[in-house]
Amino acid sequence: MSPFVLLSLLLALAAFTVCEAQQRLFLSGLLKKSGVLCLNGGTSIMTASGRHMLCVCADGFSGSNCETEDSVSCFDGIGLHYNGPVSKSASGRECLEWDSEIVHESGVYPKNLGSGRHNHCRNPDFSRRPWCFVWTRHRTITREDCDIPRCAKLDRRWQCGQKEERSMKVVGGAFSTVERHPWMAAVFSRSSRGKTFTCGGSLISPCWVLTAAHCFPDGAQTNTNKLLVFLGKNAINETDVQREQEFTVSKLFIHEHFDNTEGNFNNDIALLKIHGSDGRCAKESNSVKTICIPEAHQSPSAGTSCEVTGYGREQEGSWYYSQYLKEAKVTLLAHDVCSSKVYYGNMITNNMLCAGTPDWSADTCKGDSGGPLVCRVRDRMFLFGVVSWGEGCSRSFRPGVYAKVTNYHRWILQKTGLASLS
Repeated sequence: MSPFVLLSLLLALAAFTVCEAQQRLFLSGLLKKSGVLCLNGGTSIMTASGRHMLCVCADGFSGSNCETEDSVSCFDGIGLHYNGPVSKSASGRECLEWDSEIVHESGVYPKNLGSGRHNHCRNPDFSRRPWCFVWTRHRTITREDCDIPRCAKLDRRWQCGQKEERSMKVVGGAFSTVERHPWMAAVFSRSSRGKTFTCGGSLISPCWVLTAAHCFPDGAQTNTNKLLVFLGKNAINETDVQREQEFTVSKLFIHEHFDNTEGNFNNDIALLKIHGSDGRCAKESNSVKTICIPEAHQSPSAGTSCEVTGYGREQEGSWYYSQYLKEAKVTLLAHDVCSSKVYYGNMITNNMLCAGTPDWSADTCKGDSGGPLVCRVRDRMFLFGVVSWGEGCSRSFRPGVYAKVTNYHRWILQKTGLASLS
């Protein structure tokens, strides 16, 4: 065979491969919905003409669109966000490709569910657990559940809202220990210069951290591969291997209606899904525990004493963050007070809480964003607010403003797939 003929065959084969890859991408319902070619931090490789050719996946992910998280071995709640590699049903049958013509032609699966051109177990229709289509012995297509363990079983061992009460400045506050606030998370961003502290957060389940949407200025385009989350961290510039647990981020959900056009960060809430280098989520310890999430109807009354924690600046105008975790006691203000003209006026929406002190001596400050405002309900601590914004730090009639967590109970359950949050 002449070199010219061989070269022609190789070019034809490459063109066929590229076309097949593009056809797979086009048929994937998931990509039709999201408009994103490479998921989970994958990088799109383009042809000379500027068309997508293939995805180069980040470590731990695979698939034509990096849609499969290789280390996932269980599912939360009902598995709405399960994206692991299992591709066999509970009976041991091999799953069929979701977007294969034979499945669509059988009439058993609506095309608009769009789970993609792969055969991994998924739950696209809010069933009780991940499932897939399989061939029966009689050569008909049916759906079967997949034999994947439920991660949420681990949650039952965790008692949310428990902490050490022993005592040992958030502005005007006091130095604390992470054991007193074991749900406290520290979010860092990575770059060529190292890692930089970004925001606080709260551990609401072993695999999920709740934080503020404004912590991610790139929004949905945020590269989750550059995010790190630490639990059990007592000081942001020190590492304590006996206390700390380190995680990467596999998913980021920013509230769909987050809006800062009025300068008030409405719907300022976001979720991070975390996992360690071994693929597992957080492990309970004295310095790592979950905080309870209140039900939608659970609203604390004005005058309730609560706690706010963070690594933020100790005073307005300070150029550095606090080295150590700090805590402060604050009191919830009535909505009509905080939305009055003397305070913030119509900047305060129904999605917000305000809290401060009578002498304005304690408040959140820059760097505390995303952190927890927690209040005691009987013998446990509940997360009622996420540090959002405020005018200055510890100014008179300018209390800290927090995203009102009770308004997002259903949203949190929907995004995480968890069956319960307390």
